[in-house]
Amino acid sequence: MKYGYARVSSTDQDLTIQCEALEAAGCETIREEKRSGTTREGRTELKLLLDFARAGDTLVVTRIDRLARSMIDFQAIMGTLREKGVQLECTEQPVLNSSGAIGKLMIDVLAAFAEFETNLRKERQMEGIAKAKAKVNGVYRGSKRRFEPHRIKNMHSQGVGPAAISRELGCSQMTVYRALKD
Repeated sequence: MKYGYARVSSTDQDLTIQCEALEAAGCETIREEKRSGTTREGRTELKLLLDFARAGDTLVVTRIDRLARSMIDFQAIMGTLREKGVQLECTEQPVLNSSGAIGKLMIDVLAAFAEFETNLRKERQMEGIAKAKAKVNGVYRGSKRRFEPHRIKNMHSQGVGPAAISRELGCSQMTVYRALKD
């Protein structure tokens, strides 16, 4: 039996193209989800497929990065598939098939590139955030202080507890504790 798995990272992305490719590949059942591929956590549809697949079945994805964007997760998924005797196929990378040594090697290489691509994107995001923080009027300046720390300290010195201070000023208790710590 062929099972299809379609995944995109965000809710505003569309799964239609992947599902159509999986149907064309002969998948009898297609599970889809909108979750990040950097971890298996929260990917209930993938877990369902991995639990349900049996020896002789095939898991079909359009590309390796739809299955996982982390080598650790990818290796764990592949380990589960191997243990169960389930093959992996990729519709957009048809030379890849987990049944042969070369196919296994190529799948691992592509999985490494998927993780590499994710890491590059994270680095670019962090560079952009650092640049924004460095600007005088940058985006990441934090919110304007709503409460004067001395007012919180005054109330506390008069015997008012943190919970009462937060209720009175309309702020969180964490804000009160931070002000008292400074």
